[in-house]
Parts: sequence; structure tokens; C-alpha cells
Amino acid sequence: MIPIRSIVVSSVLLSEIDGELKLLLMKRVKGGFWCHVAGKIEAEETASQAILREISEETGIQVQQLFSADYLEQFYEASLNVIEMIPAFVGFCDKNQVVSLNHEHTEYRWCSLSEAKALAVFSNQRKLYDFVWDNFVLQKPVEQLKII
Repeated sequence: MIPIRSIVVSSVLLSEIDGELKLLLMKRVKGGFWCHVAGKIEAEETASQAILREISEETGIQVQQLFSADYLEQFYEASLNVIEMIPAFVGFCDKNQVVSLNHEHTEYRWCSLSEAKALAVFSNQRKLYDFVWDNFVLQKPVEQLKII
């Protein structure tokens, strides 16, 4: 049997940078790959509380709006023999948002969709970025998914 666990949350952050909407990607120290914000849920936190904390810790950003992406990232973690289910969120940031990275990342980039997909190592990252772009950029976000 393969256990299913859900102890991590993630968020794609969007900001209008020099007049163009872009996604934030950061290069992780551990593994050296590009990713969006993600982190573990702490005791007594809800998923939305955890992602707001993670966004602040990893980037110094206080999002203007936060939505449930209505999307679950999922993958098999072979070293632990578990299937990870990760609720994704979408955060809208101030225009030309400044980023202040913590120790978990070495650099960041505000990327167009095509740039983000080119940097993403994992196929599920690219699927998430396409989904977010289709449902939160090309279309107005569904109001029922709004958290703040």
C-alpha cells in the first residue's frame, strides 16, 4: 500500500511587472531547481494560514489577494513511499512587487508563462502554471475561490 499525505501547501504568485503580468519563481538552495512558494503546514494552522506564512517567510510579500487555485499538485515521493497531495493557491501581489528572499533560495525571477515553464524541472509544475494562467490571468478568478 502507498500512503497518501497532505502536509504541504504551495502558491503561485502573480505581479504586474513593467506592465506585464508575471509569475514568481525562485531557485532553491536544496536541489538547485526553480519553483514557486511551498512549505509545510504547522500544528494548528489551516492550509491558507500556512501558505500566507510561507509566502511571507520565503519572499517577504504580503499578498493583496489570495485564492484557492482549485488545484491539487500531486506526485509520488519514492524515498518515503508516499503520494503527496498539495493544495495550491494563487496570490496577487502589488505592481512591481519587491522580493526579499530567505535562506531557502538563492535567486528569483518574475517570469512570463513561457519563461516559467522553461525553468520548471517537473512536468506537474508546468501543468500548474498553465492552469493558473488559464484560470487566473486569461479569465477573471472565480469569486467563490477568494480567501482574502
